Amino acid sequence: MTTTLSLQAAVSFIQNCETPWSRDTSPPWGIHEADPVPYNRLYGPVHGRGPVSGVIFHKHVLMAEWGESHKADLTFSVAKTYLALLAGLAFDQGLLPDVHEPVIRKCPGIGFEGGRLSQITWHHLLQQTSEWEGTCLGIPEQVDRYRFLTYQPGMADGIKGDARPLGQPGSRFEYNDVRINQLSLALLHLFKRPLPEVFEEYFRKPLGCQDSFQWVGYEQGWSDVNGQRMMSVPGGSHWGGGVSISTTDQALIGLMLMSNGHYKGQQILSEKWLAMMQRPCDVAPYYGYLIWLNNDGALFKDAPRSSWFAIGAGSSITWVDPKLELVCVMRWIDAAKTNDCIAHVMQSLKI
Repeated sequence: MTTTLSLQAAVSFIQNCETPWSRDTSPPWGIHEADPVPYNRLYGPVHGRGPVSGVIFHKHVLMAEWGESHKADLTFSVAKTYLALLAGLAFDQGLLPDVHEPVIRKCPGIGFEGGRLSQITWHHLLQQTSEWEGTCLGIPEQVDRYRFLTYQPGMADGIKGDARPLGQPGSRFEYNDVRINQLSLALLHLFKRPLPEVFEEYFRKPLGCQDSFQWVGYEQGWSDVNGQRMMSVPGGSHWGGGVSISTTDQALIGLMLMSNGHYKGQQILSEKWLAMMQRPCDVAPYYGYLIWLNNDGALFKDAPRSSWFAIGAGSSITWVDPKLELVCVMRWIDAAKTNDCIAHVMQSLKI
């Protein structure tokens, strides 16, 4: 590992940008407290976090490493990006040949019946523009209507949890964790295997991930799949559960994504799928398939326009830039200081 004095200064700056979240599970922890009653509670397990941690790879060389990089920590909405990777695997394996096909055609009986819902495609779910209506894993999607994130350009136009009138699929971007869980449920029925098992077999093992890992669901997350009882896991840790993974293993996944699906001579995901993931959404050009894009610099002004991000609450950042051959994972940093951290990394690497 090669660490310059400038890079050491950047790492020191990042370490001083620790999130205000507690290191145990006392408040503030998670984001469920902002939800309307009775859904302002946890339905799955959570656990205490580690210190500010991270790694930087540039041109496949490990440039810096800090904190507890092998600790399996909750990664919150970075799990959404992992759902996009599973959808890509289904695409590559022929289980999902057309993302513009209505979900109901391959996954009947799980909540896509009738009128507008039957028009929802995998593409809509992956871009968070589905306008899906219903209840998934015991939680109604209305609790996340009018949700607005720090990283999202523009302004909020309503109060979270209000009954916003829904439009046609594809008409509006809305970051909605219940709809993400509905995508996860659909992928479970598509693979007919627990998604953590699929993720372990086709991503973690080929990438050489060795640290502790778990992807757990809610207490009410069991689903019947072809007569078998399987857990439908959430695409994050809103309401608890979700993915616990190490910084190091997140970086290995990032290196594969940086290299357009290649890793040490293996094609883990197709280049075609990686290109589809990075295509801007028509109604939200800062978003792709469950990743955040920086095409116009609106997301992070000091990051290159070629950069894209998997972002989780807390904050957990996986920063990927194929053009610069850069992967940077930063965990448990203050969300408001993310761009400053990015600027320090850019300056230290002189790229």
